[in-house]
Amino acid sequence: MKNVTEILIGKNNGAHIPLIAGPCSAESHEQLRLTVLELIKIPNLIAVRAGVWKPRTRPGSFEGIGEHALHWINDVKQEIGVKFAVEVANSWQTESALKAGIDILWIGARTTVNPFYVQEIAEALRGTNVPVMIKNPIHADLGLWIGAVERLKKAGLNRLVGVHRGFFTSGTSVFRNDPKWEIPVDFRTFMPDVPLLCDPSHISGKRDYILEISQAALDLEMDGLMIESHYRPEQALSDSDQQVTPAHLKEIMSALIRREEIPTNSNALESLSQLRHLIDELDHEILHLLEKRKHIVETIGELKRNNNITVLQFKRWFEIVNDRSQLARILGLDEDVVLEIFQLIHRSSIKIQQQILQGKTSEV
Repeated sequence: MKNVTEILIGKNNGAHIPLIAGPCSAESHEQLRLTVLELIKIPNLIAVRAGVWKPRTRPGSFEGIGEHALHWINDVKQEIGVKFAVEVANSWQTESALKAGIDILWIGARTTVNPFYVQEIAEALRGTNVPVMIKNPIHADLGLWIGAVERLKKAGLNRLVGVHRGFFTSGTSVFRNDPKWEIPVDFRTFMPDVPLLCDPSHISGKRDYILEISQAALDLEMDGLMIESHYRPEQALSDSDQQVTPAHLKEIMSALIRREEIPTNSNALESLSQLRHLIDELDHEILHLLEKRKHIVETIGELKRNNNITVLQFKRWFEIVNDRSQLARILGLDEDVVLEIFQLIHRSSIKIQQQILQGKTSEV
């Protein structure tokens, strides 16, 4: 797989942790220019991001300057010599950005969620070789994210990069969006040829958490970061709480650690190998226990069929939930994870019993 900088800017500039940074919105020529002049002091920078059209949840919020901001971007590009990335949400915006010579486009979370808009953008880009970044959809739907990438690929685009920006949550959280780290991991599994950046600004919603989120992303082997930066964040017209000054961003990048995939220390490598062997043995033991459990479930299914008993019994399920949750607490395990595991096991048990009641042979 190509290095993410090769895909986005056509060359590998050697950045250990590639960074795309810039203001949430291009608010004025001065704001954009002064921010970029500070950002180029960060060695990791490969491109500048700037919002031109801003999709807002409710009317009345600042929705970006619009097409006029493309002139500011072009002026700054010519003066400072940096590449720019801009978000597009429809074919008209896409064509305007291409006409203005924008180097990189990205499809935002509110657009990824709609296959019609993604297809419209893909058609507008057909025949070009512009790099495109695709943010995950607002809600945790891996299929929509993968589908968006596939639509662009089918239009002949091959310079594609995924962007993990977290997912909407209706619950209480310290973060603006739930990272749901398992979903970008699954994205990498299904799309191994597509590099993946992390957008800690939109996950955190607050600048104080950007370092923490960025390090977590790198520990999951993401290929780079996309962070909002404004030379005066407190005056920003949008997302002021999550933007950082270029100087602060430089400190964040300096504090980040890109860990090694394989230990260079031979003793650490040997210890890791031994511990992984123990994990393998435990996993095999778990699978054998699941097989034994399956046989008991089958026996229960036969008993229910012979005695005309219903498959699903909520009282029993609630007993399982309470018992396993309580034991998880005692053992110091994550209750949510344990409950999720037993939900999958319970779902499988129901399927097996339904097959038996229908006279079918259950699958292992």
